[in-house]
Amino acid sequence: MSHAFPTARLRRLLTRTLAATLVALTAAAPAFAGDDDDDNEPYAIGLWGDLPYSTVQATVGLPNLIADLNAAKLKFSVHDGDLKQGSGSLCDDNLYYQALAWFESLDAPAMFTPGDNDWTDCDRPSNGGFNSLERLDRERAIFFSTPFSMGRRKMRQEVQMSPLCLGLNGAVACVENRRWSVSRVTYATFNVQGSCNNLCDTAPNPAEWAARNAANIAWLRDTFAQAKARGSVAVMLVSQASPGWDQSDPTRAPLRDPKTLAETDAAPDGYQAWLLALRDEVVAFRRPVAYVHGDSHYHRIDKPLLDAKGQRLENFTRVETFGDNAGNGTNDVNWIKVRVDPRSREVFAYQAMIVPGNRTAVPAP
Repeated sequence: MSHAFPTARLRRLLTRTLAATLVALTAAAPAFAGDDDDDNEPYAIGLWGDLPYSTVQATVGLPNLIADLNAAKLKFSVHDGDLKQGSGSLCDDNLYYQALAWFESLDAPAMFTPGDNDWTDCDRPSNGGFNSLERLDRERAIFFSTPFSMGRRKMRQEVQMSPLCLGLNGAVACVENRRWSVSRVTYATFNVQGSCNNLCDTAPNPAEWAARNAANIAWLRDTFAQAKARGSVAVMLVSQASPGWDQSDPTRAPLRDPKTLAETDAAPDGYQAWLLALRDEVVAFRRPVAYVHGDSHYHRIDKPLLDAKGQRLENFTRVETFGDNAGNGTNDVNWIKVRVDPRSREVFAYQAMIVPGNRTAVPAP
């Protein structure tokens, strides 16, 4: 007699098992699990993402970058999503396990938030025509099955355990949304995606977007509430999408009215409610807020967020990581070092780290 489970039943069982395991592991954790420092000493973190986009980036550029991250003696690093190019490469499990091996080879705790190339765009025929929700379920199982980071040294994190998101078989916990604190600075990740945040492209899914968007906003508001309660001196938020902030550059982000934050380019707007909530929290917090993302493949650090009157929010900084298409070889396979000093006025100081072995246009001296 066969004892095989039907596929749907097996998936439901695995989902319940994963949720129960996470609950058990986080039950004894403090509100800000992972806060391993109570002092004000400065430290450094690494930011990267949208990598690798080609074979040469995976086999040459990324090993060089990982060695550079390890040499920097970081407190932790965060990859802000997109483990491969958007089209023309399979979204199979090999992609995820290869990335897991990279993250586990980092000496410091390694954090990751999914990117659209990892799941929402996996339904494109050139990526294998996968069901995008099934792929997100796999990412949740492979990267986010415990409350710990990846990396040779682990860091415990707080996990969004409420079943507010959608998986292939219904409501699931948004286990990819994480939060941690180091030396009076609060950090959090959010599953906010490119490709209109799953409202456009090959197989848009408005129901999935609505559930995840509400979950992200709830996690955002709770993050700032926790930061205020703990007396955090700054907050850093990390997601994949470049949501657009104004009318400046349609080639790199959606165009939107900077006062209302409504998209003006006639594309489906998967970000306005998220951005309005973000703006409210930034204004109320008053202290430094860094918003880290990838997606549009153009490294920049600026202050694009305005209030409803058109005034620039002085305490908000957008930080976009390096990343580019396969045609650039290893030229853009670099990272950002952030010096975090809780005693300083602005808390975060940024340095572009150009990996010597990845320089091509002007070779390293």
